[in-house]
Amino acid sequence: MSTEQKPCDNGLTRRQFISRAGAAAAITVTGASASPVIGAGANERIGIGFIGCGGRSGAHLGTVHWLKTQANEPVEIVAVCDAYRPRMEQAAQKYNSDAKRYMDHRELLADPNVDVVCIATCDHHHGHQALDAVRAGKDVYCEKPVTHWRQFDLTKLLAAEVKRTGRIFQLGTQGMSDKAWHQMRKLIADGLIGRPVHAECGYFRVGDWGERGMKIDDPAAKPGADLNWEAFLGDLPKRPFDVSRYFRWRMYADYAGGPSTDLFPHSLTPVVSMLGVTMPEKVVATGGKFRYQEREVPDTFNMLIDYPEKITVAVLGTQGNNNQGTRKRGSAKRIPLIRGWEGSLTVEDKKIVFVPAKGSDKKAQRFDIERGEDFVDYWRAFLTCCREGKQQTLSPMDMAYHVQTALQMGMLGLRENKVAMFDRVQEKIIL
Repeated sequence: MSTEQKPCDNGLTRRQFISRAGAAAAITVTGASASPVIGAGANERIGIGFIGCGGRSGAHLGTVHWLKTQANEPVEIVAVCDAYRPRMEQAAQKYNSDAKRYMDHRELLADPNVDVVCIATCDHHHGHQALDAVRAGKDVYCEKPVTHWRQFDLTKLLAAEVKRTGRIFQLGTQGMSDKAWHQMRKLIADGLIGRPVHAECGYFRVGDWGERGMKIDDPAAKPGADLNWEAFLGDLPKRPFDVSRYFRWRMYADYAGGPSTDLFPHSLTPVVSMLGVTMPEKVVATGGKFRYQEREVPDTFNMLIDYPEKITVAVLGTQGNNNQGTRKRGSAKRIPLIRGWEGSLTVEDKKIVFVPAKGSDKKAQRFDIERGEDFVDYWRAFLTCCREGKQQTLSPMDMAYHVQTALQMGMLGLRENKVAMFDRVQEKIIL
């Protein structure tokens, strides 16, 4: 990578996991205050610990390293953690040979030099590790999804604990750095499209390289001092070691959810933000393994989400075809289309486009987008929130809770072939 260019995370595989329950003794975690990172003034160092050292973590490590060495950001990679020792050692040697190494995330959280953690592990570990982190007084950047599709109760608990402790939380939906979605939110709030009634978004691509194509680091790997299989399983039932499950975990429903939780957080989060909705009323989902059979998770997944505000959001996607049906903007994500009583908003040719509805007296308009998606700026904005104690990050925990609940409702409904309802009084999913 050129020292003059920002790092880019396009095309990286995502192979991370870490312990929830390792051999080391557990640390005692208590509620933290809502204060900024201790000692982190405008020019004081923030120490960052990385839980998970696989492919996706490499994008984060590279970005933080670039911020330190090329942008003079006062940050330091002080610790790395992974249940697979070779990855942990490789990450430390590449980015900071003096970084502390841990194979149990709780030991990393007990390190006083760690102010902030970046969690880039398997889906089923995210919520547990984030919960431990905020209770240990650490601010958190957590990869999406915030929790596994079966962990609604954990999602709810984590949202409550982030609020209670006052810690800073940002989900890894870096598309929220795109100013288009914030500009569109304001246009909607200002009444340009009238009352919102319908929205579409989704994710379309060809190939399951994100699942079946995950790299198996060592086909001969076995559990032992360098590979903690029990930690990988976490809160799941015990099962014999399987090298494919360990290295290609996104193929398996125990650890991942396919498009519903791997891809759709990127698509649904901007829409939820623009519309200002929270918990769904009802979710129905269809799909399955329509093309790629060597996996447990769906390759095609479609959802209809009804909100109490009388808005329906359609989230559509398949890994069997990449035609989005609308002009794309640099990725496989389908550009959101937001419909209101008086018109619609979408993005075309790097412009926000307003199209009046039939019968409206409004005129078509096009708006310049102030700035596109920027992964480095997304990290920089998070670090600023940590320094200043601002909980409203670009993708905060409360929004992650709302988005993930809808996605969990869809996945649970699909697996049970039922309509999923949300009880707002009891705050629970009903099938």
